[in-house]
Amino acid sequence: MKKSIYIADDESNIRHLVQTFLEREGYEVTAFGDGESLLRYFSTNPADLVILDVMMPGRDGFFICSDLRKISDVPIIMLTARDSDSDYIAGLSLGSDDYFTKPFSPVKLVSKVKAIFRRLESENKKADTQDDNLHFEDIVIMTKTKSATCGDDDLQLTPNEFALLSYLMIHQDRAVSRTELLDRIWGYETEVETRVADDTVKRLRKKLSRSHVVIKTVWGYGFRLKAQSDEDGVSDSDEESAEI
Repeated sequence: MKKSIYIADDESNIRHLVQTFLEREGYEVTAFGDGESLLRYFSTNPADLVILDVMMPGRDGFFICSDLRKISDVPIIMLTARDSDSDYIAGLSLGSDDYFTKPFSPVKLVSKVKAIFRRLESENKKADTQDDNLHFEDIVIMTKTKSATCGDDDLQLTPNEFALLSYLMIHQDRAVSRTELLDRIWGYETEVETRVADDTVKRLRKKLSRSHVVIKTVWGYGFRLKAQSDEDGVSDSDEESAEI
């Protein structure tokens, strides 16, 4: 079956351009002029991926993204004319998978869509063959339900946070480079979008603040999951200020 993609953007030329490029790749695309229309339609007819403009009539893309996350873990890509760290981090924090600033290359957008679907296919295959949950100290990841707990508390991870923490747990015996994370989780082939990995790690650190697990920065390379008891004296605040 064709993968279905919904687009919400109040600029008709953007909608048409993105729709044309995606349909050429064989995707089934439905376009909306505002986010509310997309949300209403999605509630009864879920799509495989959603592309949201941030600045639209009515509630903006951030609100629509937040509401979508309450009912689905569908991959979400945000489009915006604004280019600020606060917008970028807000979109990722709400659970979007990526963030493109206008003007953007439709070819790169299509490549990102393909990468997301490849990642999901790989994750589903692993979930089908992997019956055991992942454990590290007081963190447990349920591979079937794509959820994670710290003791009795639900960590409430976004899809990207879940994918990154799972990858670090699977490879807990070694450091994982940013390039590897970007390739395996986000589907990038270069280090152009390094910030997405760093921002996701920052949010994970906050959610793991009460656990016995820390994400250590390997300077100039990437990250490694370690037990709190193995700390070498470098604080999380030191890491966060030095890694960007």
